[in-house]
Amino acid sequence: MDWKDKVVLVTGGTGSFGKKFIKILLAEYQPAKLIVFSRDELKQHEMRVSGFDHPNLRYFIGDVRDQLRLTRAMRGVDIVIHAAALKQVPACEYNPMEAIKTNILGSSNVIEAAFDAGVKKVMALSTDKAVNPVNLYGTTKLAAEKLFVQSNAYAGGGSPRFSCVRYGNVVGSRGSVIPIFIKQRQTGKLTITDNRMTRFWLTLEQGVRFVIRCTEQMHGGEVFVPKLPSTRIAELASVIAPDAELEVVGIRAGEKLHEVLVHEDEARQTIELADMFVVLPTALEIGFARQTQKQWGSLGQALPDGFRYTSETNPLWLTTEQMLEYVAPFEENPAPEN
Repeated sequence: MDWKDKVVLVTGGTGSFGKKFIKILLAEYQPAKLIVFSRDELKQHEMRVSGFDHPNLRYFIGDVRDQLRLTRAMRGVDIVIHAAALKQVPACEYNPMEAIKTNILGSSNVIEAAFDAGVKKVMALSTDKAVNPVNLYGTTKLAAEKLFVQSNAYAGGGSPRFSCVRYGNVVGSRGSVIPIFIKQRQTGKLTITDNRMTRFWLTLEQGVRFVIRCTEQMHGGEVFVPKLPSTRIAELASVIAPDAELEVVGIRAGEKLHEVLVHEDEARQTIELADMFVVLPTALEIGFARQTQKQWGSLGQALPDGFRYTSETNPLWLTTEQMLEYVAPFEENPAPEN
């Protein structure tokens, strides 16, 4: 797929993912037009004056809760990357209706607007917390995944086509433990929730490049899952502050001990490739699902019965040297991107 003749819109475009995505796309893929869609005029201004002022870049103020505004913004757009979300677990737990309005109803609005505006492809960002969710954030993202996958049925074999990317914790994003641990190191004490806790990890750039690649390859209805390394949070804390005391404060409400990216029930409809898993749509009576399964079936292999891709049993783990490489950029600039 050639991005040079494409018009691309990014919801939540002023967030950490949006800014990195826009930076890479402008530098390496040169789309005809790239639209930043977000609700915060200050963040758009700050983004523009910080260097995001390309002649092919447009800024569009709007909220994914407003379907009419989305439809207006998507006029003439070929590809939508849906990154807007309320993502902080405690905030979603305390403000449940706000999480539902943005993450579920906002996703529905993106879908409806894409149909009305004639968009060709829509790629939505999901999270490991959507798998067997134990908190409201994960539940809303699971619902959003289902909306995007099943909405392909309404296209009747045409466009738009909808898919999702699902991955783990992004190093240094808002709420990431790395900047928190670096700040706590000054006190000589780091707080962790449980010594056994594990997480999947990837960098922001890895996440962006995976989204770009999957957008190019999608047929409609897939959930793309990258193969990622795991790390134990206690080991990460010890790498960041080897001489500090570790205080165990207990697992917070809505938090898991280990994360899951592919669970055993959906593994039956999942194809494994060298560096990712592709969860295929299950509604086989719908034409798009049969077509998508056929297109991916010859490219990978089926998973064994009972397979689960979890951060605890993952065969790939970060070494101490790799953890130091992940941490290094935040030693120089400990504040995470907004």
